[in-house]
Amino acid sequence: MVMVMSDSRFADAPLGFFAQWHEDVHCVFGRDPAAHSVLEILLTYSGVHAVLIHRVSHRLWKADWKLSARVLSAFARWMTSVEIHPGATIGRRLFIDHALGVVIGETAEIGNDVTLYHGVTLGGTTWNKEKRHPTLGNNVLVGSGAKILGAITLGNNVRVGANSVVVKDVPHCCTVVGIPGRIIQSKGAKIQNRHGIDLDHHLIPDPVGKAISCLIERIDELEAGQAQLQKAKDEEHCLSCEAESLCTGHQDDSPIKIAVGL
Repeated sequence: MVMVMSDSRFADAPLGFFAQWHEDVHCVFGRDPAAHSVLEILLTYSGVHAVLIHRVSHRLWKADWKLSARVLSAFARWMTSVEIHPGATIGRRLFIDHALGVVIGETAEIGNDVTLYHGVTLGGTTWNKEKRHPTLGNNVLVGSGAKILGAITLGNNVRVGANSVVVKDVPHCCTVVGIPGRIIQSKGAKIQNRHGIDLDHHLIPDPVGKAISCLIERIDELEAGQAQLQKAKDEEHCLSCEAESLCTGHQDDSPIKIAVGL
């Protein structure tokens, strides 16, 4: 099923170039408590550097200055360890936390207020010159090491657990974990943070633990049932022995007493 994204993520009025840069820098304060000043962010946050440079390279790409865009993108990769293809479409206030090892492909589309952690890949699954990279809605959070592959769509407010591999569309307001990624939680339209940014990506169910707990409960039930069956079988066996005078526990004279004439 291919989910059609609404254009709500681009509904905000378009910003000027420097206004975009201003948002890219100041959005860090709402998502990283370690940030103390604008100067600190400008000097030390490689994820912010990568996004700021991408704003320039993307404009060059759209103006058909392809080589210049790729050279600038390569410089950003060398400087920040983040590779963002200049053809990728990025919405407002993208924050790449820690940033190391992030890869964003050419036809990827990212909505507003998205947060990516280190090691995230928005990759393609075909060599054809077509839409081959993911589309992320608004307020999406992708945990460290996660891979989102193919021309799939993640809806608004989706959370992807660390090291997950997502290869199918994900509806709005869901949590995805595992390899391949599976939906394990749906929060509806609720956003826990009053600012609209949900960073509680550690608050996810444990499907493996839940499955093991269910198995243990089932084993306990089976063992209890087996014990009852064994008890009923033993009682039936003893009654049969008593009827045939073969069970020594149910007769007055044991075979030993009979043998010695007592």
